[in-house]
This record gives sequence, C-alpha cells and structure tokens, in this order.
Amino acid sequence: MNLAELLSPKRVIANMKATEHWPAIEELVDHLISNGDLSSDKRTPVLAAFRDREDQCSTGIGAGIAIPHAFMDDIDEVIAVFGRSNEGIDFCALDNAPVHFAVLFVVPRSQYTLHLKTLAAIAKKLNSGDVRNNLAEATSEEDIIRIFADPAPARV
Repeated sequence: MNLAELLSPKRVIANMKATEHWPAIEELVDHLISNGDLSSDKRTPVLAAFRDREDQCSTGIGAGIAIPHAFMDDIDEVIAVFGRSNEGIDFCALDNAPVHFAVLFVVPRSQYTLHLKTLAAIAKKLNSGDVRNNLAEATSEEDIIRIFADPAPARV
C-alpha cells in the first residue's frame, strides 16, 4: 500500500494550528469534514472512536510522528488525512517529543486486516529520516503527496 493512494492534496494540512493532542485530532477530523471526505453527522461518533482509542494509549509513536486511528461503522473505505506541524504538537508521545507529522485514518470496522496494512504502511514510510526531512522541507500539499508516492526517500 502506498500512502499517496489514501491521500490527496486536499487531504493534507501543511501547517496545523493545534499545539495539543486532542485539538490536533479535532483539527484533522474537521479538515476531512470540511472537504466532504467525512459527513458532518459522523463528527461526534468518529471523535468518540478516537477518544476511546487514545484513552488506551497515545498514538504518538515517537520520532515526531503520530498515527491516530479508529474504526467506524457506516464507512466503506479507509479515510485518511496528513497534518504537518512546524511548531510541534504535544501529543503525549511515547518519547515525549513533539509531533510534527500526523496521519489520522478511519477504517471500516469490518476490515481489521486493512487497518493493520494501513498502519504498517504509514509507520514504514515515516520511519525514514529522509522522508521526515523531505516532509519538513516540502513547500506545498502537492510536494507532500509526491513524497508519499515516491517508493524511495528522494530529496524534494
């Protein structure tokens, strides 16, 4: 799976405003709603799903990365959004470092295997320091998508 298949320029926030864990999740979800990728009537249940997941353990995995994810009924495919924070977000990450890159995604409840594949693809791509450096230097949403589409962590 390639992250560029889940994302598009309209599913990218190049400069997130939130500086705290929960407001960052709300900002990402609201971005999906404002783009029409998620209906507004799903806001409350999807945020509840994320709250349940985050109450188990923060999805801030370290190295400046967070991967908030949840299951939802009434969706047919994975819905994802990428957010970049130049300032950094206090995401209660495992290493206590601020998060600069967040990929939030929602998966149909019936598709657990797809959930694992999506999580693995995101973690694998963002595990590369070159990819994270390229994402930090990207000047547009299109550049960010090209970085995710590139099978190698080439410089922008």
